[in-house]
Amino acid sequence: MSKPDGLLVDIAALVESGHSNQMTLTVVAGGAVITGRLAPEAVWRQRVSEVLADSARLSEFSAAFTAPTPAEKTPTHLHFHVARILQGTVGIPETGGMYRVAIDDVSAWTMGDFSYSDH
Repeated sequence: MSKPDGLLVDIAALVESGHSNQMTLTVVAGGAVITGRLAPEAVWRQRVSEVLADSARLSEFSAAFTAPTPAEKTPTHLHFHVARILQGTVGIPETGGMYRVAIDDVSAWTMGDFSYSDH
């Protein structure tokens, strides 16, 4: 999108201000469908940092995610956790991942997430 959706920016700002990770959202960005829960950027960065710190090969990258995030700014990205990229009837990864999506890249979105079952 050339201009970010104001409502989506407002939702991201509410997630940031409430420090909540319970808002579920599904977006289309770059042709990919991503579904999951939004997290405040600081919470998302902390979790990514922890995952990297636990890795023998990637721990040196952990510090890049611990830099303070500026307060009082208009959100430019959505920070998903426990999220999946939908491919047919499969969500990748099965357990959910951490995704950062530029709000400018979102071409469509809906409230809620999509879950799959074998039934």
